[in-house]
Amino acid sequence: MPTTRTPAEDRSAVRTLLRLWPYVRPVRVRLLTAAFVAILASCTGLVIPLVLKWMVDGPVADRDPAGVWLGALYLLLLGIAEAVLFGIRRWLVARPLSRVEADMRADLYRHLQRLPVAFHDRWPSGQLLSRGTTDLMLLRMFLAFPLTFLLVNGVTILVGVLILLAQDWTLGLVILGPAVPVMVTCAIFERRYAGVARLAQDQVGDLTTVVEESVLGIRIIKGFGRHRSQALAFRKLSGTLRGTELRKARLLATIWAVIVTLPELAIGAALVLGTVRVADGGLSAGTLVAFLSTALALRWPVDSIGFLLAMSQEAATATERYFEVMDEEPEEETAPAVRPAASADRGLRFHGVRFRYPDAPPGSAPVLDRIDLHVRPGESMALVGATGSGKTTLTALIPRLHEVTSGRITLDGADITAMTRAELRAKVAVAFEEPTLFSAGVGDNVLMGAPDTAGAPELERALAVAQADFVHTLPEGPDTKVGEQGLSLSGGQRQRLALARAVVGRPGFLVLDDPLSALDVHTEAAVEAALRRVLADTTALIVAHRPSTVLLADRVALLSGGRIAAVGTHHELLRTNAEYAQLMSGSGEGEDER
Repeated sequence: MPTTRTPAEDRSAVRTLLRLWPYVRPVRVRLLTAAFVAILASCTGLVIPLVLKWMVDGPVADRDPAGVWLGALYLLLLGIAEAVLFGIRRWLVARPLSRVEADMRADLYRHLQRLPVAFHDRWPSGQLLSRGTTDLMLLRMFLAFPLTFLLVNGVTILVGVLILLAQDWTLGLVILGPAVPVMVTCAIFERRYAGVARLAQDQVGDLTTVVEESVLGIRIIKGFGRHRSQALAFRKLSGTLRGTELRKARLLATIWAVIVTLPELAIGAALVLGTVRVADGGLSAGTLVAFLSTALALRWPVDSIGFLLAMSQEAATATERYFEVMDEEPEEETAPAVRPAASADRGLRFHGVRFRYPDAPPGSAPVLDRIDLHVRPGESMALVGATGSGKTTLTALIPRLHEVTSGRITLDGADITAMTRAELRAKVAVAFEEPTLFSAGVGDNVLMGAPDTAGAPELERALAVAQADFVHTLPEGPDTKVGEQGLSLSGGQRQRLALARAVVGRPGFLVLDDPLSALDVHTEAAVEAALRRVLADTTALIVAHRPSTVLLADRVALLSGGRIAAVGTHHELLRTNAEYAQLMSGSGEGEDER
């Protein structure tokens, strides 16, 4: 599972957000234009107090109705201009930012497909889902609003302060009095809010994982009556998240209390002082109205600082979480420029292979240790062993779902690490014990194991080999959509489709992980008969638990304690190896190395 940053950890929000630049760069012109338009709209609003000053000191003081109506027209035109400019800003950012979000989501999905299996073993799927949904939504919102208005409000405050000082520098200094405590409060708030925001987003990922697992495992939950315990676990996580969100709300309320209260007190003080000066004749009424109107116009830019800082910290956290995944090293796509010369060995061969999981404790024994095994060209070899002996792990090394710790594996004399993964996986087909089907047509699921040019003839042949003729009785035949994980089909049907997917591309090497475990006796016999014809032309390694599956193979390898303990025919090992005989008697079942 990925490590979670603690609130105490420090990082620069600006430096983190700058990592978004490659995605923002293509739309930078529209975003800069939108920011300029927003600044123009905001500054247009600051002209309104100046018009009010002119009206109060001019037409109102001179009792000129025509001048008052002219001033009202000016105010109306300024209000319309401000509204139109803000509308243009929103139109400018809507389309490009949806593109930025779509590009980031597409890059994340592509990167996840290229990351090794070891990465997916460590990361809960809910954490990945939350990064591709909630976090990217936060980033789009940040680019659309806080990013622009941090600049816009900063410029507005600067221009507004200059206008205040130009009107009356004494009152201007009164208004600027709270600036230092507000800045100190913002610095403290930003540091504290960053940790809480990260914690909340990580907890959203944990909650997403629980929901996803509950949906996918709904049959288990209902079958064992565990809905109450699952609901309790969900409530506990939900309550923890609620507590974190309340901490965020308290921090936001604190900074808002400071940011709103201090400027309001300053405006009140300026009002009292200005009124006294107007009464003494030291200040015109129009100047006081314009000053206070400008100060009130700056309330939103100042009040929004806390809100904008909070959204910026959440965006920085979302960016950090996004690039935690994007920074993971993907599987290498290309083979070495110079390939080692192939040896004379044909078929599939393991040369002193050792394997230890990357997250295994230091000093722990390897799962596989000094594996030497040769599957001859065109030969089928059964791999037999007790639970935890390493059978499934061994088969996962062939298509490089995991990388060997030491030693090497060769196909027809060529080291598999000298091939690209695409080239290797075009040679090797795999059928796992737990068949995974996607929410697509039955035919599409099967043809995933074939080249893009494969069509109906290849599909029909594969279905025949796997004895999956039930496909033609489905409502729409091979075009029938299967539900998520293929749960609308029985276990035996899913396993037959997975077997069809493995053989549809006529692979040179076939790896089958207990491919017949979910079949009934009659179907198993039919599948075995068809599979024998396929195995006659293929080099195959078959994980087997039952004698009927073992009898498909020409020879058998016994895996014990992470090593190859014996190799021979089924009958030879029954006579000469007590462990093998015990396994075949039915006392050893199952497979789960981890």
